[in-house]
Amino acid sequence: MWKRLTVLWTLVRGDARQLWFALRHPSAPGWLKWGTAAIVLYLVSPIDLVPDALPFIGVVDDLVLVPLAIRWLLRKLPPEIAAATGRRR
Repeated sequence: MWKRLTVLWTLVRGDARQLWFALRHPSAPGWLKWGTAAIVLYLVSPIDLVPDALPFIGVVDDLVLVPLAIRWLLRKLPPEIAAATGRRR
């Protein structure tokens, strides 16, 4: 699991950093906090969309879905928070 998390972090390092700064912004919306919590729960949960028992496909779903979810949350940020975190629209 740690290896999977390190690979995932390498892939989404910049987006995760922007999401972190957006979460710490004083006017961060509640849906952003709930969405981030859902992403974290999906990562640490033993229940996956595709089981990890499948040799290659089980890990690929995490490597695809998590970055897509983070980018989706970042695209939905209000303009003032996006500007404060350095996110360009």
